Amino acid sequence: MVAFEVYDFVFLGIFIIFVVIFLSTRRKNLQRQGILYLYKTKLGINFIDWFAKTFAKPLKLLQYVVLASGYGLMIGIVWLLSQSTYLYLTTSIAQVIRAPPVFPVIPYFPKIFGLESLFPPLYFTYFIVVLGIIAVVHEFSHGIFARFYKFKIHSTGFAFLGPILGAFVEPDEKQMEKAPRLKQMVVLAAGTFANVVVALLFTGVMALFFTNLFVPAGVKFSSYGLAELPMVNVSVIGNSSIEGYLQLESDGKYYFIENEIWDASVENKLKSVIVYEDTPAFRSQMVGAITEIDGKKITSIEDLRSVLGQYKPGDEVNVKTAVLDPGQGTVAETREYTFNLTENSEGKAALGIIFIQGGNGGITGWIYKVFSDIKDPFTHYESKVGEFGWFIYYLLWWIIVLNFLVALFNMLPVGILDGGRFFYLTVWGITRKEKIGKWAYKAITWFILALIVVMMVKWAMTFI
Repeated sequence: MVAFEVYDFVFLGIFIIFVVIFLSTRRKNLQRQGILYLYKTKLGINFIDWFAKTFAKPLKLLQYVVLASGYGLMIGIVWLLSQSTYLYLTTSIAQVIRAPPVFPVIPYFPKIFGLESLFPPLYFTYFIVVLGIIAVVHEFSHGIFARFYKFKIHSTGFAFLGPILGAFVEPDEKQMEKAPRLKQMVVLAAGTFANVVVALLFTGVMALFFTNLFVPAGVKFSSYGLAELPMVNVSVIGNSSIEGYLQLESDGKYYFIENEIWDASVENKLKSVIVYEDTPAFRSQMVGAITEIDGKKITSIEDLRSVLGQYKPGDEVNVKTAVLDPGQGTVAETREYTFNLTENSEGKAALGIIFIQGGNGGITGWIYKVFSDIKDPFTHYESKVGEFGWFIYYLLWWIIVLNFLVALFNMLPVGILDGGRFFYLTVWGITRKEKIGKWAYKAITWFILALIVVMMVKWAMTFI
Protein backbone atom coordinates (compact mmCIF):
# COMPACT_ATOMS: atom_id res chain seq x y z
CA MET A 1 0.00 0.00 0.00
CA VAL A 2 2.82 2.35 -0.92
CA ALA A 3 0.45 4.58 -2.89
CA PHE A 4 -1.58 5.21 0.27
CA GLU A 5 1.44 6.83 1.93
CA VAL A 6 1.06 9.79 -0.44
CA TYR A 7 -2.54 10.32 0.70
CA ASP A 8 -1.45 9.78 4.29
CA PHE A 9 1.08 12.62 4.14
CA VAL A 10 -1.51 14.85 2.47
CA PHE A 11 -3.88 14.04 5.35
CA LEU A 12 -1.09 14.86 7.82
CA GLY A 13 -0.63 18.28 6.21
CA ILE A 14 -4.38 18.98 6.26
CA PHE A 15 -4.63 17.84 9.88
CA ILE A 16 -1.76 20.12 10.99
CA ILE A 17 -3.38 23.09 9.24
CA PHE A 18 -6.70 22.25 10.92
CA VAL A 19 -5.06 22.06 14.37
CA VAL A 20 -3.28 25.41 13.87
CA ILE A 21 -6.50 27.15 12.74
CA PHE A 22 -8.56 25.47 15.49
CA LEU A 23 -6.19 26.55 18.27
CA SER A 24 -5.55 30.07 16.94
CA THR A 25 -9.29 30.83 16.74
CA ARG A 26 -10.10 29.47 20.21
CA ARG A 27 -7.41 31.00 22.38
CA LYS A 28 -9.88 31.85 25.15
CA ASN A 29 -10.16 28.18 26.16
CA LEU A 30 -6.53 27.37 25.45
CA GLN A 31 -3.91 26.82 28.16
CA ARG A 32 -0.28 25.88 27.86
CA GLN A 33 1.27 23.33 30.20
CA GLY A 34 4.91 22.79 29.32
CA ILE A 35 5.07 21.54 25.74
CA LEU A 36 1.34 20.69 25.69
CA TYR A 37 -1.59 22.85 24.69
CA LEU A 38 -4.84 22.07 26.52
CA TYR A 39 -8.16 23.07 24.99
CA LYS A 40 -10.60 23.10 27.90
CA THR A 41 -14.35 22.67 27.41
CA LYS A 42 -17.40 21.28 29.19
CA LEU A 43 -17.95 18.83 26.33
CA GLY A 44 -19.11 15.44 27.54
CA ILE A 45 -19.62 16.35 31.20
CA ASN A 46 -23.40 15.96 30.92
CA PHE A 47 -22.91 12.54 29.32
CA ILE A 48 -20.52 11.51 32.11
CA ASP A 49 -23.06 12.62 34.74
CA TRP A 50 -25.89 10.77 32.98
CA PHE A 51 -23.85 7.57 32.62
CA ALA A 52 -22.67 7.60 36.26
CA LYS A 53 -26.25 8.06 37.53
CA THR A 54 -27.99 5.71 35.08
CA PHE A 55 -25.57 2.81 35.58
CA ALA A 56 -24.77 3.36 39.26
CA LYS A 57 -25.61 -0.24 40.26
CA PRO A 58 -23.43 -1.91 37.59
CA LEU A 59 -20.61 0.55 38.35
CA LYS A 60 -20.79 -0.36 42.04
CA LEU A 61 -20.14 -4.01 41.16
CA LEU A 62 -17.67 -3.14 38.42
CA GLN A 63 -15.43 -1.10 40.73
CA TYR A 64 -13.92 -4.29 42.14
CA VAL A 65 -13.30 -5.70 38.66
CA VAL A 66 -11.61 -2.41 37.73
CA LEU A 67 -9.42 -2.61 40.83
CA ALA A 68 -8.44 -6.22 40.08
CA SER A 69 -7.64 -5.33 36.46
CA GLY A 70 -5.36 -2.55 37.70
CA TYR A 71 -3.34 -5.00 39.77
CA GLY A 72 -3.30 -7.55 36.95
CA LEU A 73 -2.00 -5.01 34.44
CA MET A 74 0.60 -3.69 36.87
CA ILE A 75 1.94 -7.16 37.67
CA GLY A 76 1.88 -8.02 33.97
CA ILE A 77 3.86 -5.00 32.78
CA VAL A 78 6.47 -5.25 35.57
CA TRP A 79 6.96 -8.94 34.77
CA LEU A 80 7.20 -8.25 31.02
CA LEU A 81 9.72 -5.45 31.53
CA SER A 82 11.84 -7.53 33.91
CA GLN A 83 11.80 -10.56 31.60
CA SER A 84 12.61 -8.41 28.57
CA THR A 85 15.56 -6.84 30.39
CA TYR A 86 16.90 -10.25 31.42
CA LEU A 87 16.64 -11.65 27.88
CA TYR A 88 18.14 -8.51 26.36
CA LEU A 89 21.17 -8.70 28.66
CA THR A 90 21.76 -12.47 28.51
CA THR A 91 21.19 -13.23 24.82
CA SER A 92 22.47 -11.91 21.49
CA ILE A 93 19.12 -10.32 20.63
CA ALA A 94 20.72 -6.85 20.64
CA GLN A 95 22.93 -7.93 17.73
CA VAL A 96 20.03 -9.53 15.84
CA ILE A 97 17.45 -6.75 16.28
CA ARG A 98 19.27 -3.45 15.90
CA ALA A 99 16.30 -1.29 16.89
CA PRO A 100 16.46 0.26 20.39
CA PRO A 101 14.76 -1.82 23.10
CA VAL A 102 12.58 1.15 24.04
CA PHE A 103 11.18 3.52 21.43
CA PRO A 104 8.17 5.82 20.98
CA VAL A 105 5.11 4.49 19.17
CA ILE A 106 4.79 7.19 16.52
CA PRO A 107 3.53 7.11 12.92
CA TYR A 108 5.79 5.01 10.68
CA PHE A 109 7.88 3.72 13.60
CA PRO A 110 8.22 0.24 11.98
CA LYS A 111 9.92 1.87 8.98
CA ILE A 112 11.94 4.34 11.08
CA PHE A 113 13.38 1.65 13.37
CA GLY A 114 13.68 -1.14 10.78
CA LEU A 115 10.90 -3.26 12.28
CA GLU A 116 8.78 -3.70 9.16
CA SER A 117 9.08 -7.49 9.33
CA LEU A 118 7.59 -7.47 12.85
CA PHE A 119 4.86 -4.84 12.61
CA PRO A 120 2.37 -3.74 9.96
CA PRO A 121 2.61 -0.10 8.81
CA LEU A 122 1.41 2.53 11.27
CA TYR A 123 0.10 5.27 9.01
CA PHE A 124 -0.60 8.72 10.41
CA THR A 125 -4.27 8.07 9.56
CA TYR A 126 -4.22 4.93 11.72
CA PHE A 127 -2.39 6.78 14.48
CA ILE A 128 -4.92 9.61 14.76
CA VAL A 129 -7.96 7.30 14.66
CA VAL A 130 -6.50 4.87 17.21
CA LEU A 131 -5.18 7.63 19.47
CA GLY A 132 -8.58 9.32 19.43
CA ILE A 133 -10.32 6.09 20.47
CA ILE A 134 -7.76 5.35 23.18
CA ALA A 135 -7.76 8.85 24.67
CA VAL A 136 -11.52 9.42 24.68
CA VAL A 137 -12.35 6.00 26.14
CA HIS A 138 -9.55 6.20 28.72
CA GLU A 139 -10.32 9.70 29.97
CA PHE A 140 -14.10 9.38 29.95
CA SER A 141 -13.78 6.23 32.05
CA HIS A 142 -11.76 8.18 34.61
CA GLY A 143 -14.53 10.78 34.55
CA ILE A 144 -17.39 8.29 34.88
CA PHE A 145 -15.97 6.71 38.04
CA ALA A 146 -15.00 10.13 39.39
CA ARG A 147 -18.64 11.25 39.11
CA PHE A 148 -19.83 7.89 40.47
CA TYR A 149 -17.88 8.78 43.64
CA LYS A 150 -19.31 12.34 43.54
CA PHE A 151 -16.03 14.02 42.61
CA LYS A 152 -16.53 17.28 40.78
CA ILE A 153 -15.28 17.50 37.17
CA HIS A 154 -13.98 20.96 36.27
CA SER A 155 -13.48 20.43 32.55
CA THR A 156 -12.86 18.06 29.68
CA GLY A 157 -11.00 18.73 26.48
CA PHE A 158 -8.23 17.92 24.07
CA ALA A 159 -4.47 17.96 24.47
CA PHE A 160 -2.23 18.85 21.54
CA LEU A 161 1.45 18.07 21.11
CA GLY A 162 2.02 19.26 17.56
CA PRO A 163 -0.11 17.01 15.35
CA ILE A 164 -0.46 14.43 18.14
CA LEU A 165 -3.91 14.52 19.71
CA GLY A 166 -4.95 13.49 23.20
CA ALA A 167 -7.88 13.99 25.55
CA PHE A 168 -8.32 14.73 29.23
CA VAL A 169 -10.90 14.88 32.00
CA GLU A 170 -10.07 17.19 34.91
CA PRO A 171 -11.57 16.02 38.22
CA ASP A 172 -11.21 17.99 41.43
CA GLU A 173 -7.77 16.88 42.68
CA LYS A 174 -8.37 18.07 46.26
CA GLN A 175 -11.56 16.00 46.50
CA MET A 176 -9.74 12.96 45.16
CA GLU A 177 -6.84 13.29 47.60
CA LYS A 178 -9.24 13.46 50.56
CA ALA A 179 -11.27 10.46 49.35
CA PRO A 180 -10.71 6.88 50.64
CA ARG A 181 -7.77 5.14 48.96
CA LEU A 182 -10.01 2.51 47.36
CA LYS A 183 -12.01 5.14 45.48
CA GLN A 184 -8.87 6.90 44.28
CA MET A 185 -7.42 3.63 43.03
CA VAL A 186 -10.58 2.69 41.13
CA VAL A 187 -10.62 6.08 39.38
CA LEU A 188 -6.93 5.66 38.49
CA ALA A 189 -7.44 2.13 37.09
CA ALA A 190 -10.70 2.92 35.27
CA GLY A 191 -8.98 4.28 32.16
CA THR A 192 -6.79 1.24 31.61
CA PHE A 193 -9.71 -1.09 32.30
CA ALA A 194 -11.72 0.67 29.58
CA ASN A 195 -8.82 0.30 27.13
CA VAL A 196 -8.73 -3.46 27.77
CA VAL A 197 -12.49 -3.69 27.22
CA VAL A 198 -12.17 -1.79 23.93
CA ALA A 199 -9.34 -4.10 22.85
CA LEU A 200 -11.50 -7.16 23.54
CA LEU A 201 -14.53 -5.70 21.74
CA PHE A 202 -12.50 -4.87 18.64
CA THR A 203 -10.96 -8.34 18.73
CA GLY A 204 -14.47 -9.67 18.13
CA VAL A 205 -15.02 -7.14 15.33
CA MET A 206 -11.73 -8.13 13.70
CA ALA A 207 -12.58 -11.84 13.94
CA LEU A 208 -15.91 -11.31 12.16
CA PHE A 209 -14.33 -9.06 9.53
CA PHE A 210 -11.40 -11.38 8.80
CA THR A 211 -13.28 -14.68 8.67
CA ASN A 212 -15.81 -13.27 6.20
CA LEU A 213 -13.52 -11.31 3.86
CA PHE A 214 -10.26 -13.31 3.69
CA VAL A 215 -9.42 -16.73 2.20
CA PRO A 216 -6.30 -18.96 2.55
CA ALA A 217 -3.93 -18.66 -0.43
CA GLY A 218 -0.57 -20.10 0.67
CA VAL A 219 1.70 -21.28 3.48
CA LYS A 220 4.23 -19.09 5.30
CA PHE A 221 7.21 -20.77 6.97
CA SER A 222 9.16 -19.42 9.94
CA SER A 223 12.70 -20.29 8.93
CA TYR A 224 14.94 -22.70 7.11
CA GLY A 225 15.87 -25.88 8.99
CA LEU A 226 17.85 -25.11 12.17
CA ALA A 227 20.26 -27.03 14.37
CA GLU A 228 22.05 -26.27 17.64
CA LEU A 229 25.73 -27.21 17.63
CA PRO A 230 28.29 -27.24 20.46
CA MET A 231 30.97 -24.67 19.60
CA VAL A 232 33.74 -27.20 20.32
CA ASN A 233 32.47 -29.45 17.49
CA VAL A 234 32.27 -26.71 14.86
CA SER A 235 34.87 -26.03 12.17
CA VAL A 236 34.77 -22.92 9.99
CA ILE A 237 35.21 -23.75 6.30
CA GLY A 238 34.99 -20.13 5.14
CA ASN A 239 32.68 -17.75 3.34
CA SER A 240 29.90 -19.56 1.49
CA SER A 241 28.57 -18.85 -1.98
CA ILE A 242 25.58 -17.26 -0.25
CA GLU A 243 26.48 -13.67 0.55
CA GLY A 244 26.71 -12.79 4.24
CA TYR A 245 27.02 -16.40 5.46
CA LEU A 246 29.86 -18.57 6.72
CA GLN A 247 29.92 -22.28 5.90
CA LEU A 248 30.56 -24.55 8.87
CA GLU A 249 31.22 -28.26 9.30
CA SER A 250 30.31 -30.51 12.21
CA ASP A 251 30.38 -34.32 12.33
CA GLY A 252 30.67 -34.53 8.56
CA LYS A 253 27.67 -32.28 7.83
CA TYR A 254 27.59 -28.75 6.45
CA TYR A 255 25.83 -25.81 8.07
CA PHE A 256 25.55 -22.06 7.57
CA ILE A 257 25.47 -19.03 9.84
CA GLU A 258 25.35 -15.27 9.34
CA ASN A 259 28.74 -13.62 9.73
CA GLU A 260 27.55 -11.18 12.41
CA ILE A 261 25.89 -13.91 14.49
CA TRP A 262 29.03 -16.06 14.36
CA ASP A 263 31.24 -13.13 15.40
CA ALA A 264 28.90 -12.28 18.30
CA SER A 265 28.80 -15.93 19.41
CA VAL A 266 32.59 -16.15 19.46
CA GLU A 267 32.95 -12.78 21.19
CA ASN A 268 30.45 -13.75 23.91
CA LYS A 269 32.07 -17.19 24.28
CA LEU A 270 28.80 -19.05 23.83
CA LYS A 271 28.90 -22.81 24.40
CA SER A 272 26.55 -23.55 21.50
CA VAL A 273 25.33 -21.83 18.37
CA ILE A 274 22.14 -21.96 16.27
CA VAL A 275 22.88 -22.63 12.58
CA TYR A 276 21.02 -23.28 9.33
CA GLU A 277 21.04 -26.81 7.97
CA ASP A 278 22.24 -27.46 4.42
CA THR A 279 18.84 -27.76 2.69
CA PRO A 280 17.46 -26.92 -0.77
CA ALA A 281 15.26 -24.16 0.64
CA PHE A 282 18.29 -22.49 2.23
CA ARG A 283 20.59 -23.05 -0.75
CA SER A 284 18.07 -21.38 -3.07
CA GLN A 285 17.26 -18.70 -0.45
CA MET A 286 13.58 -19.39 -0.95
CA VAL A 287 11.40 -16.59 0.43
CA GLY A 288 7.69 -15.84 0.55
CA ALA A 289 4.55 -17.88 1.10
CA ILE A 290 4.43 -21.21 -0.75
CA THR A 291 1.44 -21.14 -3.12
CA GLU A 292 2.16 -24.04 -5.52
CA ILE A 293 4.36 -27.12 -5.91
CA ASP A 294 4.47 -28.44 -9.49
CA GLY A 295 1.17 -26.68 -10.18
CA LYS A 296 -0.60 -28.13 -7.12
CA LYS A 297 -2.24 -25.41 -4.98
CA ILE A 298 -1.00 -25.08 -1.40
CA THR A 299 -3.30 -23.27 1.04
CA SER A 300 -2.45 -24.94 4.37
CA ILE A 301 0.28 -26.90 6.14
CA GLU A 302 -1.87 -30.00 5.63
CA ASP A 303 -1.84 -29.36 1.86
CA LEU A 304 1.93 -28.96 1.97
CA ARG A 305 2.45 -32.25 3.81
CA SER A 306 0.04 -34.06 1.51
CA VAL A 307 1.76 -32.84 -1.66
CA LEU A 308 5.29 -33.53 -0.36
CA GLY A 309 4.12 -37.03 0.57
CA GLN A 310 3.79 -37.74 -3.15
CA TYR A 311 7.56 -37.30 -3.69
CA LYS A 312 10.77 -39.03 -2.65
CA PRO A 313 13.99 -37.39 -1.40
CA GLY A 314 16.01 -36.23 -4.40
CA ASP A 315 12.97 -35.59 -6.64
CA GLU A 316 13.05 -32.29 -8.51
CA VAL A 317 10.17 -29.88 -7.84
CA ASN A 318 9.08 -26.43 -8.97
CA VAL A 319 7.92 -24.21 -6.10
CA LYS A 320 6.00 -20.95 -6.53
CA THR A 321 5.95 -18.37 -3.74
CA ALA A 322 4.26 -15.04 -3.08
CA VAL A 323 6.70 -12.52 -1.61
CA LEU A 324 4.75 -10.29 0.76
CA ASP A 325 5.26 -6.63 1.56
CA PRO A 326 7.21 -6.38 4.86
CA GLY A 327 4.89 -6.79 7.83
CA GLN A 328 1.82 -6.92 5.57
CA GLY A 329 -0.36 -9.45 3.79
CA THR A 330 -0.28 -7.83 0.37
CA VAL A 331 1.80 -9.52 -2.37
CA ALA A 332 4.83 -7.59 -3.62
CA GLU A 333 5.92 -10.16 -6.23
CA THR A 334 5.80 -13.86 -7.14
CA ARG A 335 8.86 -16.11 -7.54
CA GLU A 336 9.68 -19.63 -8.74
CA TYR A 337 12.34 -22.04 -7.48
CA THR A 338 13.46 -25.39 -8.90
CA PHE A 339 15.51 -27.76 -6.75
CA ASN A 340 15.81 -31.35 -5.49
CA LEU A 341 14.01 -32.25 -2.28
CA THR A 342 16.05 -33.22 0.78
CA GLU A 343 15.38 -35.98 3.32
CA ASN A 344 14.04 -35.24 6.81
CA SER A 345 14.67 -37.19 10.03
CA GLU A 346 11.79 -39.56 9.16
CA GLY A 347 13.26 -40.40 5.76
CA LYS A 348 10.58 -38.44 3.88
CA ALA A 349 10.92 -35.78 1.19
CA ALA A 350 11.23 -32.25 2.57
CA LEU A 351 11.94 -28.67 1.54
CA GLY A 352 14.07 -27.90 4.59
CA ILE A 353 11.77 -25.39 6.27
CA ILE A 354 10.31 -25.19 9.78
CA PHE A 355 7.30 -23.67 11.52
CA ILE A 356 7.96 -22.09 14.91
CA GLN A 357 5.03 -21.55 17.25
CA GLY A 358 5.13 -18.28 19.19
CA GLY A 359 3.99 -17.29 22.67
CA ASN A 360 4.48 -20.35 24.84
CA GLY A 361 2.79 -18.98 27.95
CA GLY A 362 1.83 -16.01 30.06
CA ILE A 363 0.45 -12.76 28.68
CA THR A 364 2.36 -12.94 25.41
CA GLY A 365 1.23 -16.52 24.90
CA TRP A 366 -2.39 -15.55 25.45
CA ILE A 367 -2.13 -12.63 23.00
CA TYR A 368 -0.47 -14.87 20.41
CA LYS A 369 -3.22 -17.49 20.78
CA VAL A 370 -6.00 -14.92 20.40
CA PHE A 371 -4.58 -13.56 17.15
CA SER A 372 -3.68 -17.06 15.91
CA ASP A 373 -7.26 -18.22 16.37
CA ILE A 374 -8.38 -15.40 14.08
CA LYS A 375 -5.52 -15.41 11.58
CA ASP A 376 -3.27 -18.48 11.34
CA PRO A 377 0.32 -17.15 11.43
CA PHE A 378 1.45 -19.84 8.96
CA THR A 379 -1.23 -19.11 6.36
CA HIS A 380 -1.01 -16.49 3.63
CA TYR A 381 -4.43 -14.95 3.04
CA GLU A 382 -5.97 -13.04 0.17
CA SER A 383 -8.55 -10.31 0.69
CA LYS A 384 -11.83 -10.63 -1.19
CA VAL A 385 -11.97 -6.83 -1.45
CA GLY A 386 -8.34 -6.20 -2.39
CA GLU A 387 -6.07 -3.80 -0.51
CA PHE A 388 -9.04 -2.14 1.17
CA GLY A 389 -9.54 -5.33 3.19
CA TRP A 390 -5.96 -5.24 4.44
CA PHE A 391 -6.24 -1.51 5.21
CA ILE A 392 -9.23 -2.10 7.51
CA TYR A 393 -7.72 -5.26 9.01
CA TYR A 394 -4.54 -3.46 10.06
CA LEU A 395 -6.55 -0.51 11.42
CA LEU A 396 -8.44 -2.96 13.64
CA TRP A 397 -5.13 -4.65 14.54
CA TRP A 398 -3.63 -1.36 15.75
CA ILE A 399 -6.80 -0.45 17.69
CA ILE A 400 -6.52 -3.74 19.59
CA VAL A 401 -2.76 -3.75 20.13
CA LEU A 402 -2.34 -0.10 21.09
CA ASN A 403 -5.31 -0.12 23.47
CA PHE A 404 -3.80 -3.13 25.22
CA LEU A 405 -0.29 -1.64 25.25
CA VAL A 406 -1.53 1.70 26.59
CA ALA A 407 -3.37 -0.17 29.35
CA LEU A 408 -0.19 -2.03 30.32
CA PHE A 409 2.10 0.99 30.01
CA ASN A 410 -0.19 3.26 32.03
CA MET A 411 -0.12 0.84 34.95
CA LEU A 412 3.66 0.92 35.22
CA PRO A 413 4.36 2.01 38.82
CA VAL A 414 6.20 5.12 37.65
CA GLY A 415 5.63 8.65 38.95
CA ILE A 416 3.86 10.36 36.05
CA LEU A 417 1.58 7.42 35.15
CA ASP A 418 -1.68 6.18 36.70
CA GLY A 419 0.21 3.15 37.96
CA GLY A 420 2.57 5.33 39.99
CA ARG A 421 -0.05 6.71 42.35
CA PHE A 422 -1.92 3.38 42.26
CA PHE A 423 1.20 1.63 43.62
CA TYR A 424 1.82 4.37 46.20
CA LEU A 425 -1.74 4.09 47.53
CA THR A 426 -1.45 0.29 47.63
CA VAL A 427 1.72 0.30 49.75
CA TRP A 428 0.27 3.01 51.97
CA GLY A 429 -2.86 0.91 52.48
CA ILE A 430 -0.89 -2.26 53.30
CA THR A 431 1.60 -0.62 55.70
CA ARG A 432 -0.78 2.05 57.04
CA LYS A 433 2.14 4.48 56.73
CA GLU A 434 2.18 7.12 54.01
CA LYS A 435 5.96 7.63 54.31
CA ILE A 436 6.60 3.99 53.40
CA GLY A 437 4.20 4.35 50.47
CA LYS A 438 6.12 7.36 49.18
CA TRP A 439 9.47 5.61 49.66
CA ALA A 440 8.31 2.47 47.84
CA TYR A 441 6.81 4.57 45.06
CA LYS A 442 10.12 6.40 44.52
CA ALA A 443 12.16 3.19 44.80
CA ILE A 444 10.22 1.26 42.17
CA THR A 445 10.22 4.29 39.86
CA TRP A 446 14.02 4.36 39.97
CA PHE A 447 14.18 0.57 39.59
CA ILE A 448 12.09 0.66 36.40
CA LEU A 449 14.06 3.59 35.00
CA ALA A 450 17.26 1.64 35.77
CA LEU A 451 16.00 -1.36 33.78
CA ILE A 452 15.32 0.87 30.79
CA VAL A 453 18.71 2.61 31.07
CA VAL A 454 20.55 -0.72 31.31
CA MET A 455 18.87 -1.99 28.13
CA MET A 456 19.61 1.25 26.29
CA VAL A 457 23.28 1.08 27.33
CA LYS A 458 23.51 -2.52 26.07
CA TRP A 459 21.93 -1.40 22.78
CA ALA A 460 24.32 1.56 22.44
CA MET A 461 27.31 -0.74 23.02
CA THR A 462 26.41 -2.78 19.93
CA PHE A 463 27.53 0.18 17.82
CA ILE A 464 30.97 0.39 19.44
